Amino acid sequence: MSIDFRDQIKLLGDRVNKLKEQVNTEEATKNAFVMPFIKELGYDVFNPLEVIPEFVADVGIKQGEKIDYAILKEQDPVLLIECKWHGQSLTINNASQLFRYFHTTKAKFAILTNGIEYKFYTDLVEANKMDEKPFFVFDITQIKDNQVEELKKFHKSYFDFENIVNTASELKYTNELKKLINTEINSPSTEFVRHFARQIYSGSVTQRIVEQFSDLIKKSFTQQINDLVTDRLKSALTKESESQKKIEEEKLLNAEIAETKIVTTQEELDTFYIVRAILCMRIKPGRIVYRDAQSYFAILLDDNNRKTICRLYLSERRKQIGIFDAEKKETKFELETIESIYEHADKLIKIVHFYDQ
Repeated sequence: MSIDFRDQIKLLGDRVNKLKEQVNTEEATKNAFVMPFIKELGYDVFNPLEVIPEFVADVGIKQGEKIDYAILKEQDPVLLIECKWHGQSLTINNASQLFRYFHTTKAKFAILTNGIEYKFYTDLVEANKMDEKPFFVFDITQIKDNQVEELKKFHKSYFDFENIVNTASELKYTNELKKLINTEINSPSTEFVRHFARQIYSGSVTQRIVEQFSDLIKKSFTQQINDLVTDRLKSALTKESESQKKIEEEKLLNAEIAETKIVTTQEELDTFYIVRAILCMRIKPGRIVYRDAQSYFAILLDDNNRKTICRLYLSERRKQIGIFDAEKKETKFELETIESIYEHADKLIKIVHFYDQ
């Protein structure tokens, strides 16, 4: 279920990205973007026992005012959705109807969306009063796997009020902290710079020192993040047990030697494990295989020659990697060492994403 749901949500994100230039009204946004989104959450948009469009509460609401959609469970609204045109930015001022309906219905979750950005609200601050800040936000055209996992909690098959509420607070503050950390990394505040400068600079932290350390802190954070990413990729090489590695290596080596009589070197195997480490966060490692040839060492997706990810050209004097694009064109890049393959991770991920879409 999780794999299918993830794929369907990402396909919807691709569809939204392709169609957004042709969708020019709020009504079109609902039909083209929001209703398919509700459908992917497992609800029948044409069943009034599950989804009510133009929902009106019985009491406490201005006459004639409606909410765009209410999702029901056991005849009571559990999720309210207010929609805007995708070209309109979402602010708290767009959510006045959600605030009123949240207070007068049994719904404990509300979504404000323009079909691209989705903001989820609940009542973490004060019971029965919708928070001004969302606890979960994502862009469906750029949704990440961890965000899909959070979204899955709202699927009809998994919807559990207590489970969502228990994680909503942590999710909200984690997201706010990530934004704060990102801001400080890219544009460190004076207080942030002074905090670090005082710990390593023995003199008085003047404005000149603050300006000097501001650049140093930005560079240090960038280098540290790059080191963490590199270490994570390298650690993927050692996650499998040594016995399992030997079995895989012997199986691959025996198959290749029997077919081509070509000896695969340890250096070529190392390049294979590096490429697999880069891609294992996107696809299952078992789908990545290699085939050795006299003039190059090829790495394929699904053992398919038509899905060549890259070719390695390794000799004592020169090392190159040839990476393919969507047009089957190979572009070669010089490698100082085989670890330089990590510098081309984005290109490797891009071609695998093309093959696997």
